[in-house]
Amino acid sequence: MQKITFLFSILFLAFSSCGVKTTQALISDGNYDGAIDRAVEALRTNKDSKGKQDYVYLLEEAFAKAKDRDLRNLDMMSKEANPANAERIYNTYLQLNNRQEKIRPLLPLPLLKQGKNANFPFDNYSSQIVSSKNALSKYLYENASALLKSNNKLDFRKAYDDFYYLESINPNYKNTKKLMDDAQFKGTDFVDVYAKNETNMVIPKLLQDDLLDFKTYGLDDKWTVYHNARQKNVNYDYSLIINFRQIAISPEQIKEKEFIKEKQVKDGVKTLLDSRGRPVKDSLGREIKVDNYRMLRANIYEFRQFKSCQVTAKVDYVDLKTNQLLQTFPVSSEYIFENIYSTYKGDRNACDDSYISYFNKRAVPFPNNEQMVYDTGEDLKAKLKDIIVRNKFRG
Repeated sequence: MQKITFLFSILFLAFSSCGVKTTQALISDGNYDGAIDRAVEALRTNKDSKGKQDYVYLLEEAFAKAKDRDLRNLDMMSKEANPANAERIYNTYLQLNNRQEKIRPLLPLPLLKQGKNANFPFDNYSSQIVSSKNALSKYLYENASALLKSNNKLDFRKAYDDFYYLESINPNYKNTKKLMDDAQFKGTDFVDVYAKNETNMVIPKLLQDDLLDFKTYGLDDKWTVYHNARQKNVNYDYSLIINFRQIAISPEQIKEKEFIKEKQVKDGVKTLLDSRGRPVKDSLGREIKVDNYRMLRANIYEFRQFKSCQVTAKVDYVDLKTNQLLQTFPVSSEYIFENIYSTYKGDRNACDDSYISYFNKRAVPFPNNEQMVYDTGEDLKAKLKDIIVRNKFRG
């Protein structure tokens, strides 16, 4: 037991030493906050123990260096007086405050050899945080408002991001929410979706409505919206046109086939006979018994109802600003109606188990042409969605 305890003590010291070296390396690399995080984590338990003293010294050192660097950066940015530094200034004050709040729950942290507590000079940054947040809010608002006067969608999207960030740090600032909505509307690519029938057949309205119901596709994203019916006050950027080129429907067919199935099955036992027809006996004089088999046979009459439909189309991407065809994608889908049923004469058990279900089936009415076209549309819709997912509009 003592040996096990000693071993665990060695492993603990080795692990602790490794953690201290890692923390020291982070300080040497200038990653002071990384070092603070590791030291704070190590000091969450047994913070007053002798084995944690290295972490206390390292935490004190990392905190002092991190604070000094942040204050020097703030001094430089203050002298530059560049409004574009507003976000860095605000985040730096947040960082100074958050660092203190991370350490505060651990205090006091004793330095055992020196007989005193480690020194963490905390400051109150609340006024600086408020003033820098107001300065940043003003900068974001003015910058995003200027971008809204552009004619470039990318500028509108940048404006949206600025307004969104402004709303997150300073909720209900002026009319930010309304301007954010305006920026999103102006930065969105609106796509007009419709179908064209270039075949000599009537395409079921239900199929067209289903194909163009882009709500079921789940394709709308932050900057792209699809409409299957044009809306007022919307300037459309692109058209997505589904051109039906050809619809081929086969005749209704019933094919008949006759074949024989045979299967050998075990049917009790019988006495083994030699070539002269006499019973074969074992060494004790007993007759030897073997499995008896009999042959099952059935005449199968199979009927196969078949009808197919193939729809060929192409998907055109059109830029409405230039009236240029951007891309074309061919797409085709096929739907097959098939019903197989059978009758038999003889013993149905001659068939495999997987085939017997056909004996319980009967002829069914063929689907009409309109239903065939509609059923083909299910696969067509899946392929259409795949094309759009792989080839997003880029404004």
